[in-house]
Amino acid sequence: MPRLSIIIGSTRPGRAGLPIADWFSDRARQHGGFEIDVVDLAELDLPMLDEPNHPRLRQYTQKHTKDWSARVAGSDAFVIVTPEYNHGYSAALKNAIDYLHHEWHYKPVGFVSYGGVAAGTRAMQQLKQVVTALRMLPLTDAVNIPFHTQFLDDDGRIQANEVMEQAADVMLDELLRVEATLRPLRESVEQPA
Repeated sequence: MPRLSIIIGSTRPGRAGLPIADWFSDRARQHGGFEIDVVDLAELDLPMLDEPNHPRLRQYTQKHTKDWSARVAGSDAFVIVTPEYNHGYSAALKNAIDYLHHEWHYKPVGFVSYGGVAAGTRAMQQLKQVVTALRMLPLTDAVNIPFHTQFLDDDGRIQANEVMEQAADVMLDELLRVEATLRPLRESVEQPA
């Protein structure tokens, strides 16, 4: 079964990304097509990029980088749960992406974005440029949540509507198809040691 890593792209205290990721990961488990790994960047706690060598070389010197490398390399597909801050995505998310290079190659990525009127879509569009540079394949299908606070209940959990649930299912189906299509390409590319 392919592994799907769901990356929570916000580290801010009180962030909505955590309950949104909880809702989406539950939906992904119900989907049944993936083994699920939730990556909370707040828990991962990567310092600002502190490797002396370019990630393409895979000459990592820090244990946190080696651990992050193994986790990303072991994933077959990704979903990034991203807020929109000032029309963009978070610095913590960019930092986590930039730590690595080869580990991201030829893997599909979907997005669950959230925010106000724009539903985080401006952050998602910027992220598509970044992940494409890493030879990832961003999906067209996405879950975009406008005015996300309306979906938080009194306990801080997401109460998704039918549109969100359908969008999640469509994206998960597409991730499964694209992951299977890209798998032979990943397997044929020699990865540096």
